[in-house]
Amino acid sequence: MNIRLANFQLKTIKLLLESMEEDTRDIILKSPTGSGKTIILTHFMDEYIKGHSKTVFVWLTPGKGNLEEQSKEKMDRYIHNAQTKLLCDVMTSGFEENDNCFINWEKLTKKGNTALKDSERTNFLEYIERAFADGLKFKVIIDESHQNFTGKADEIVQYFKTDKIIRCSATPLPDKKAKLIEVSEEDVIAEGLIKKLLVINENFPQEVSTDNLTNYLLDKALAKQQELHQQYLVRNVNINPLIIVQLPNNSDTLLSIVEKFFEEKGINYQNNKLSLWLSGRHENLENISVNNSEQIAVIIKQAVATGWDCPRASILVKLRENMDETFEIQTIGRIRRMPEAKHYGSDLLDSCYLYTFDSKFTAGVKSSLGKNALDAKTLFLKNEFKKFTLTKEQRKMVTDIRDPRKALQSIVLYMKQEFGLTNNKSENKTRLETRGFIFSDNIIITSLSGKVSLLDKPINQNEFNKINAGESINTHTHGRVYHDNVSRLGLEIGLEYSYMNTILGKLFVDKTEYYDKLLSLTTRQLYAFVINNIDLLKHTICEAMATVLAQLVLDVKEISQKEFKIPTETLFTYDITNKDQTESSKNVYNGYLLSAEPRSASERKFEKLCEKCNAVEWYYKNGDKGEEYLSIVYLDNSNHQKLFYPDYIVSLKGEIWIIETKGGFTRTGKSEDIDPFSSKKFVELKRYLQKYNLKGGFVRCDKQSDELCICMENYNEDIQSEDWKILSQIFK
Repeated sequence: MNIRLANFQLKTIKLLLESMEEDTRDIILKSPTGSGKTIILTHFMDEYIKGHSKTVFVWLTPGKGNLEEQSKEKMDRYIHNAQTKLLCDVMTSGFEENDNCFINWEKLTKKGNTALKDSERTNFLEYIERAFADGLKFKVIIDESHQNFTGKADEIVQYFKTDKIIRCSATPLPDKKAKLIEVSEEDVIAEGLIKKLLVINENFPQEVSTDNLTNYLLDKALAKQQELHQQYLVRNVNINPLIIVQLPNNSDTLLSIVEKFFEEKGINYQNNKLSLWLSGRHENLENISVNNSEQIAVIIKQAVATGWDCPRASILVKLRENMDETFEIQTIGRIRRMPEAKHYGSDLLDSCYLYTFDSKFTAGVKSSLGKNALDAKTLFLKNEFKKFTLTKEQRKMVTDIRDPRKALQSIVLYMKQEFGLTNNKSENKTRLETRGFIFSDNIIITSLSGKVSLLDKPINQNEFNKINAGESINTHTHGRVYHDNVSRLGLEIGLEYSYMNTILGKLFVDKTEYYDKLLSLTTRQLYAFVINNIDLLKHTICEAMATVLAQLVLDVKEISQKEFKIPTETLFTYDITNKDQTESSKNVYNGYLLSAEPRSASERKFEKLCEKCNAVEWYYKNGDKGEEYLSIVYLDNSNHQKLFYPDYIVSLKGEIWIIETKGGFTRTGKSEDIDPFSSKKFVELKRYLQKYNLKGGFVRCDKQSDELCICMENYNEDIQSEDWKILSQIFK
């Protein structure tokens, strides 16, 4: 089964591969629940083994939940011909080159276990010693490393004498000596794998008055479940949202109350609509993770077991009795997955919901999730804006697959522009050599020669002689190194190894047919060229994907236009703890607060400017994803159509402006914009504005002057250029 890796997953695999070459033994992978941690790690293992002989991966998991079997099954499913084993397989055939061994460490450490005891078969430790004798090297992965990892478990790890340990968890234990690789929630959300927001106690009044607080919460949750289910039906999506009801750990008294509530609503164990997951009792758990299963709610008494994966779970009711419960991020993680690993362009369906009167738990949620866990209420559009329309652009080429042909074309165009290359392959070699590229039939290893007297000071390389050592290229012995480098080049731009290898062949190998070939190398010379120039090639290929190339123009025929209207209602999220709860007078929604979240620093500053500026009549904060929002199409250099959603629509003296805010500039003028496609988006925004006779531009904050600045004509990364104007002088 082929699976398309998300951009953040490809980036994480690349970072893991790079970390394996560093001196640090311990690597921590911090990855949110729902980010596809197992998929990331199994693909990483597969890539690493291809490039490194005599390697064995040992994947250790905690006891409950059969995590080792789940992880092995995923690798078997997604990695073709993966060489995987469980503990029982190791005890039969030992460790072999290219093995990926999934082992429950508690099976090796708990009392009564026989795996480490002498018996008629070779025991576990002897299999490790045999592996060492065969020249095998172990790399260890510790899954859910925060759970039950004891001294005995560490003893097991020490047996493998590994130089690399990857510890992975959504909530890893801190270790200052370890290399930290962190997958950001923002990246996972942007790819649609987890829900955009956790909404806490939606539309609760300031004072709640009720005869039964438990029933009040359950009523809210059931109403939300029905609302979500109805929206899925409208979209012809067969998903039955699940409510998780978590009882307090220290009390049994609430169980009968919850069961009675659901019984009165026609939801019970007998009709399979109610499930129970307690330590000593299970009811109706079969197929509960299937998206269209009939269970509406599941009652649990503690955090759901590690490894439980039910993407249709969308609502959590956290009950309490006489005391607060400690917040556990894994519990929230169970309702954050998207059921089909994509967003639906609906705030309702792209959010998850928490209902609780547990103040300590709520505080823990906000502390851990920050701006992804917010208070919320529904706002309604003011009547005077209900007839306002613009034209939104949507993709006709709806595909997430990058076009290797376009990627090849883009690399050719970029290298011709950047290095002055032509169809003269001999001249191209000379031009590339002058820019630092190495051409040799050998693998070149660079070192220094000289004397140094003071070892406590940094070495000045200019005082030493540079030594180049050459090793004759051998396509067999250097094959793994070449493969590893090609994989990393592909990961830089989201292409599989086979596509990246084909691109390199067409660009540089003499026997491969391609009309725009840049060099004429033999296969052996290509191996040396890639290995010797890996860093330069990485930089070149990345720049080729993000640079605005004049020859690559978005085909407007591949864009569909639809009418855009401001949504008549919106799920408004805000920070209730913010001291400034001022209501906006110029926003298009009644009740819009200046404590709106999530907002970037530039967005907050922009909204305050709109409030104070007499020339601004009204403004609308656009959504960041979804069919109901204003979108503009742009194209990356692999011919992948993308949408971007400008941040604001503003009415200024009767004229409509479209504004996109970006990261600012530091006091020294350094850019803080992390979006590599800003220049492309600017070009398409300008095209859109000209087509529909509108005004607008990109707005960024200049920290030196503490002013918002706007760029309207030519995009420039130099804040000192005349292309950037002070926004307050334009908005007047």
